[in-house]
Amino acid sequence: MIVPMKKVSLVVMQRERDNSLDKLREIGVVHLEKKSVFSDALGKHLDRHAKIVRALGILRRYPVKKGTTPPYLPHAPSDADLVVHILGLADEKKILQDQISYNARERRRIEPWGDFDPDSFAWMEKHGVKLIPYELSLKEYNSLGDDIKLIVITKDKRTVRALSTGSIPGIPPFILHHQSLSQIDNRIDNIYLRIDEIETELAALAYRKKTIADENSRLQSEIDFETASAGMEKREDASSVCWLCGFIPVDKLGVLKRSAAEYGWALIWEDITPADRPPTLVRNNAAVRIIQPLFSFLGTVPGYREYDISLSYLIFFCLFFAMIFGDAAYGLLLFTMSAAAALAFKKKRGQVPDAAKLFMLLSFCTVIWGSITGSWFAIPTEKLPQFLRSLVIPPFNDAGHLAQFPFFLQKLLNLPAEVPVDELKTRWNIQFLCFTVGAVQLVWARGKNVIKQLPSLTALAQAGWLTMMVGLYFLVLFMLLKVALPPFAVWLIGGGAAAYFIFAEQNGGNFFKNIGKSFTNFLSIFLTAVGSFADIISYIRLFAVGLAGGIIAESFNNMAIPVEGFGDIGLNFALRLLAAILILVFGHALNMVMNALSVVVHGVRLNLLEYAGNHLGMEWSGYAYKPFARETSLQEALRQKK
Repeated sequence: MIVPMKKVSLVVMQRERDNSLDKLREIGVVHLEKKSVFSDALGKHLDRHAKIVRALGILRRYPVKKGTTPPYLPHAPSDADLVVHILGLADEKKILQDQISYNARERRRIEPWGDFDPDSFAWMEKHGVKLIPYELSLKEYNSLGDDIKLIVITKDKRTVRALSTGSIPGIPPFILHHQSLSQIDNRIDNIYLRIDEIETELAALAYRKKTIADENSRLQSEIDFETASAGMEKREDASSVCWLCGFIPVDKLGVLKRSAAEYGWALIWEDITPADRPPTLVRNNAAVRIIQPLFSFLGTVPGYREYDISLSYLIFFCLFFAMIFGDAAYGLLLFTMSAAAALAFKKKRGQVPDAAKLFMLLSFCTVIWGSITGSWFAIPTEKLPQFLRSLVIPPFNDAGHLAQFPFFLQKLLNLPAEVPVDELKTRWNIQFLCFTVGAVQLVWARGKNVIKQLPSLTALAQAGWLTMMVGLYFLVLFMLLKVALPPFAVWLIGGGAAAYFIFAEQNGGNFFKNIGKSFTNFLSIFLTAVGSFADIISYIRLFAVGLAGGIIAESFNNMAIPVEGFGDIGLNFALRLLAAILILVFGHALNMVMNALSVVVHGVRLNLLEYAGNHLGMEWSGYAYKPFARETSLQEALRQKK
């Protein structure tokens, strides 16, 4: 659930400002209002923070192996100078790399002239012989008169390199580099040696990343403190007092009241108003909380006035994940890896992270789905062991007529005249399940909107849209699965649309004028209704992606295992078997990676866009509750948040 908040204002004496902020940070329950502030101390902290972040980014490129001893540095910097030293090394490395590029360009430019000492030109001029280098095109060279004397150094199909005893009118001389080719090569070699020294030193300093990270944590705390201090307001005519504003969970208000009484603060609290934008604190039990790592990965936070869809998201996401992966063997592999990771975390940290629990649940659901559909590494069902075939439920056993399913809806649904048999039966049933799941999820969303808007008349508009969604569901079955359209489906669509038009704008005022407002939006409402029809159809992606994964797995199986078998036992048999194993491992691993991407693209989309966005109306416009607290207090607050 989204925890209710109170807005609080805390008034303290100006002389007690820093002391009061320190105590408030110890309490660690108030989320301070964000303000654009600045102070000299805050500026210094932010500048240092930027340098630390850059230093950590530099050291991140140098992995540290556990259990290894850091290399010895004869001139190791102190902790205070560590960040500046790392940045200095990185800047020097960048300059040296630029010098390599410059010298390499110069080398390519003067290489055709050969390796000679450029100072020899000055020596000859000093002794009365002036030679000027030129690079001439063949056209320029052929156009020169006999009065211009040249000493040709090299000549190719395009360019003539020559020395002249005087200037050539209209043609600029060639600018030689101040060093010879061998000197440039030595310079480049020395630069590479220095870069290697810098790389070695940075790799050694990477062992001290924790020191820098610890400083960054302390500095972040100071930044929060200075931000809060600079953000405290005071009256121009009464500078003896100052105050700050923030938000606090309702169940933590008592803690702040007791602290205010103890420290002599003036505390004012009030309900959240429509003008306020409080942070969002989502708190669920341990079973539902395991979905939170996915929200963190996606960076989605519901607005304070929006829904907490953790439970429904978890339920539907488990089903979507299972249908997209679709294979029980894949599920067993994922479950084994997730369980191993959970045990490793349990041994190392004393608890299993929610992400590991989530993957265990998702993989378990995949095993269940793959078992009831008979999917085990895309092996044909008839070739599976008997105990695995016995797990396949009738709707997905590719045997018998479609009339066996759905038996509980036979009076409601008129099955198509041409009843699919064999492999078409399973496909038909999975498609039927996709549309049904989509309708259930979207109707559930509209039902939540109805409850939220009660007792307003606009709740009837949401109820009308809910009714229309049910009718659209039967229309989808009629158009795509050849299920006869029940007569009441048309009434559901028409009646639901009429209810929406009548009550959508009933927010007060004249009843009939409000109906007129609805009809002015006829086009947008019509397009939204068409979009709702498309939203139900879009759930077919669960069937399509699962089918594609099965076909890919089956293709790799056929590639690995020839129809004629591996032949007699011998060298050819061993080579064919090894090749088959490599193909199967690579193919199924690739398929699992593609399935994982499909979960992100399709499974997440159905929950975020169709369900939460189009029908719950969520914008994910919230920001997380982060109390003003020390690191230890913040960790405690996060534990209580769970």
